[in-house]
Amino acid sequence: MKMWIAVFVAAFVAGAAAQCPCNTMKWAVCDGPPCQCTLQLSESLPQSLGECKNLVSKCYLMKAEMYRARTGQSTRSIEGKPVETAFVDNDGIYDPECENDGKFKAKQCNNTAECWCVNSAGVRRTDKGDKNIKCEELVETYWIRLQLKHKPVANSVNANNLNVSLVNAMNQRYLNDYSSFVKKVQYDPSARMIVVDVEKPPRNPIDLPTMAYYMEKDVKVLPLFLNKGNFTVNVDSQSLQMEEILVYYVDEKPPTFTMKHLSGGIIAVIVVVVLAVVIGLLVLFFTRKRLSKKYNKAQQREMDPM
Repeated sequence: MKMWIAVFVAAFVAGAAAQCPCNTMKWAVCDGPPCQCTLQLSESLPQSLGECKNLVSKCYLMKAEMYRARTGQSTRSIEGKPVETAFVDNDGIYDPECENDGKFKAKQCNNTAECWCVNSAGVRRTDKGDKNIKCEELVETYWIRLQLKHKPVANSVNANNLNVSLVNAMNQRYLNDYSSFVKKVQYDPSARMIVVDVEKPPRNPIDLPTMAYYMEKDVKVLPLFLNKGNFTVNVDSQSLQMEEILVYYVDEKPPTFTMKHLSGGIIAVIVVVVLAVVIGLLVLFFTRKRLSKKYNKAQQREMDPM
């Protein structure tokens, strides 16, 4: 009898666990009832996600990914500007410091003595310095440009239908209504390129960087969602599967990068361009000077007979 009770209890617990998944984060551990989920961010820091009905903040996601990489658990790492001040994430993933509400701390050091300032997307927006660097505020990223490329399809795609279908797909997958934030969708059928501008009013609570990070994972690596396939857009009776994505970030304040921290390749290109300009000017100067001398001598010879 006791054995049957134990079997029943075990089956009940297993059933309860099966009814309590975290659909927005496949690495979360859930228990209930009531359903409560946690995400391990470090050896000693399980972060509560509550009922896990919303997207998990980008800061928590990056921290969890770094923890899993350190401990040998399954993970995958990820590797036209809208305005002049827009920039991409050239540093990639690191181990961030998060506020209690899941936002990035304005200063990040990645557990090293080298630090820098980030925006609300966790992307570096200043040169790197030592631990005395001052990051007065967390500058908000209010505008994101998503540059997507879909795989080849059999039939042509209607741009107007694509606009509607893309917004609907974003709303359903990323658990928010982005209709009023998608300002423009551009489509180049020959390049299979889709450019989406998502812009929110300043201080609006919607988290655009987290949505973009989920989409990056959907396209570049593997979805962070539990039991979901890759991000696709169904339009004109065919499914557009994305194969490339590039994200541009536009902050309330422009970034403050300086020339002294440019990479060697960029510096080399600048030096070559400057030398080419200088050489061109010198060639022009000496050519004009030589032509001028010939002209003056010719005039003198013509005057001799007179």
